[in-house]
Amino acid sequence: MPTDDVIDLAELRQELIRPGGLWQKVDLVAEAGSTNADLAVRAREGEVPGTVLITDYQSAGRGRQGRTWTAPPGSGIAMSILVRPNGIDPSRWTWLSLLAGLAVADGVRRAAELPAVLKWPNDVLLHTRKFCGILSERVDTSEGPACVVGIGINVSLAEKQLPVPSATSLAIAARELGGVPPSRTAVIATVLAAFELLYGRWEAQEGRDASLAASYIERCDTIGRQVRVLLSAQRSVEGIADRIDEDGRLVVRTNSGSAVYGAGDVVHLQS
Repeated sequence: MPTDDVIDLAELRQELIRPGGLWQKVDLVAEAGSTNADLAVRAREGEVPGTVLITDYQSAGRGRQGRTWTAPPGSGIAMSILVRPNGIDPSRWTWLSLLAGLAVADGVRRAAELPAVLKWPNDVLLHTRKFCGILSERVDTSEGPACVVGIGINVSLAEKQLPVPSATSLAIAARELGGVPPSRTAVIATVLAAFELLYGRWEAQEGRDASLAASYIERCDTIGRQVRVLLSAQRSVEGIADRIDEDGRLVVRTNSGSAVYGAGDVVHLQS
């Protein structure tokens, strides 16, 4: 990876934008509070679906349940994408975060040759440590509901820059394997290309696709584990993560039978 890892906007636009493709617009800003919040505002003002908003520094990034997410300027990827699924009920939009995670895992495997895996529903891991988080949010617009999907990837952070010990970065994981991480431009391009293919499959199947569930399970480190699903501050459920259903929900085997969850924080209880 170059010492000065500048995101090449012209290259991204050339690689991603084409007639009939998903990506219609790619923008890069030097700084943003939250790319999700900014793109949601633009969506309400009529922004075209297929827009990607990337920032070099995100000062007020958000994760699940209001958690904050920040990284030093130039050290990671903070981007949000705007999509409006055609003819798919919003109740099935659970899949959008999963598609983004699968795109990140596959993109990092291709661009960096790193063994990325998924942790249902919103995290991507390397060697059991999180390097990517995803947050999807519905946005109601004059043209109907849309979704903003935010993706945050730690690229060049060193150990001392990580927010928590359970986090990692592409640079750390690459060094552990004797390699170097790819440029941020390469990661963005590869991830967005992978998302476009996965999104096209999902939309063509009207939001339900058993083959996508199989692809997700193949990359998912949660399946087969003893897990605790945190549903609220007061409520959690433990059991074996059995499978992902066609709606992208996690099926957990408990002592009282199978339970299905469309959202919730998951803790892996065994290796």
